[in-house]
Amino acid sequence: MQNHFPLWKNLMILIVFVIGIIYAIPNLFGNDPSVQLASSATTKLKQQQADGIKAELDQAGLSIKEFEFKNNKVLVRFNNTDDQLKASDLLKEKMGNDVTVALNLAPATPMWLRALNASPMYLGLDLRGGVHFLLEVDMDAAVKQAEERYYSDVKAALRAKKIRYQSIAKNQDSIKITLKSTEDNIATSDLLNRDFSDLNVAESSDVENTLLVTLSEQEKKEIKKFALDQNMTTLRNRVNEIGVAEPVIQQQGDNRIVIQLPGVQDTTKAKAILGKTATLEYRLVDIEHDVQKAVQGLPVIGSRLYHEVDGSPILLKRRVIVTGAEIVDAAYTMDQNNAPAVSITLNGVGAKKMGKMTQKNIGKPMAVVFIEYKPKTRMVKGKKESYKEKIEKVISVATIRDAFSKRFQTTGLDNPEEARTLSLLLRAGALAAPVDIIEERTVGPSLGQDNIDKGFNSVVVGLALVLVFMLVYYRLFGLVANIALAFNLVIIVAVLSMIQATLTLPGIAGIVLTVGMAVDANVLIFERIKEEIKNGNTPQSSIFSGYEKAFSTIFDANITTLLVALVLFGFGTGPIKGFAITLSIGILSSMFTSILGTRMLINWFYGHRRIEKLSL
Repeated sequence: MQNHFPLWKNLMILIVFVIGIIYAIPNLFGNDPSVQLASSATTKLKQQQADGIKAELDQAGLSIKEFEFKNNKVLVRFNNTDDQLKASDLLKEKMGNDVTVALNLAPATPMWLRALNASPMYLGLDLRGGVHFLLEVDMDAAVKQAEERYYSDVKAALRAKKIRYQSIAKNQDSIKITLKSTEDNIATSDLLNRDFSDLNVAESSDVENTLLVTLSEQEKKEIKKFALDQNMTTLRNRVNEIGVAEPVIQQQGDNRIVIQLPGVQDTTKAKAILGKTATLEYRLVDIEHDVQKAVQGLPVIGSRLYHEVDGSPILLKRRVIVTGAEIVDAAYTMDQNNAPAVSITLNGVGAKKMGKMTQKNIGKPMAVVFIEYKPKTRMVKGKKESYKEKIEKVISVATIRDAFSKRFQTTGLDNPEEARTLSLLLRAGALAAPVDIIEERTVGPSLGQDNIDKGFNSVVVGLALVLVFMLVYYRLFGLVANIALAFNLVIIVAVLSMIQATLTLPGIAGIVLTVGMAVDANVLIFERIKEEIKNGNTPQSSIFSGYEKAFSTIFDANITTLLVALVLFGFGTGPIKGFAITLSIGILSSMFTSILGTRMLINWFYGHRRIEKLSL
């Protein structure tokens, strides 16, 4: 029969509709005010701790809607925001710095839907409210840091191979090595070409037996790429430490990072954590040379002049024992004198170096250097110029009484807040290069709700106008098209929820556009059926020909629009990507509903029987 689907095709279409309804429903239930607790990277919350948290909340008389312990995280749902805020304050005080306590809005999806992994789609910054940052990575600083590392490594390699040199100096963008003989020159060139393949080695045209060592262009590209990737990872860790739900952290161009923090209204703390570049270095104190010699500006081989917090000069060894890069966990604590301190845990490499060094230097002093980059401005040729000032201060000097390696304490911090911030930054990792916040926007929750209301109203008005037109102009066929259009919207919402996409205002624009485009295919089909009837064909034959002959036109029109959407997604930024995603999903779902969905309904109405006239 011409207008008859086999059973399997009917079942397939119905199954798609049922699945769409199931996964779209969670968006109707709203959110519960909640508190989320997560432990540090090295210690995980256990069931016993979760039971203790619940007991604390019960003892405080707070009404808990639901308590969930899953994947080493605790999520506590409340009936109102008052209980949520009271619980957050209580848990922050009781749990200390080892556990991150964050306010959250957890989806109020029923358990049977959660068992099917059905969750509502995320709402973007423009719909939920929050803060938006655009950060620029200082790539020049990343290259300079790499040049400093290579400078130290080259010196160490020459000493290890016992190659004699007159001098080795770090210039603006190169390392200048002056050797004592031609043999040493050849040996150095061989060593650098063999062990430092990322460096370019060239003979100086000015001074005999002098090599100029520079970074290759490929190595500079790799350094910049690594700096961007490492900074994104670090910033993501810092955002997790702040406790923001559903953050957006994306690369923009070659040296910029976009960070969106939904639900955050106070930008002060977020800016302080995201843009701050702070780390620690552990060095031995030089007790062999006179510190006053360095104060007078005279060079001290193997050491460098620093200053303690009170301004006192101190001489430290240039060789760094361990840095913040080798710290895997850090927690705020109090030392034996009840002063703020940070408890440090090193990785395997750092623990080995620290253990080896402390074992050899028992009885000698070791210093902790706090390094921070602060944004400053200066006048250059009458214009303001931003730069990062590197601040280094020795916060602690202690005598090594016994060998230690993996775990120890760092003291000498000014106040508890500084200790808490430092522990957070060390847990999240150090930035590979300094970043500047070049753009900042705040979207209030009321404005976000206003955007939701306007976006929802635009969809409703657009949908209503299309439904009325189709019903009046095409009658029964228009009703079928309207049913398919409603299911089209259900499928779009379901797919966005299943892939956990973030819906933004441009995304709503994509849905509104899809509403208009979805009925376009049905208009082509219905007009084709009218033409077939005018040509004298029977109603059943006209229905069959209308769908068959209109398909190629519909397919061509939709595939070209889909290609444009894919190009927008590939080359566009955040808002454009949101528009492209909803448009792409809408095109695919509209082809399914407007062709297969309406055909199934038309077959149910007109198939299996003889008809003289169509309601068209």
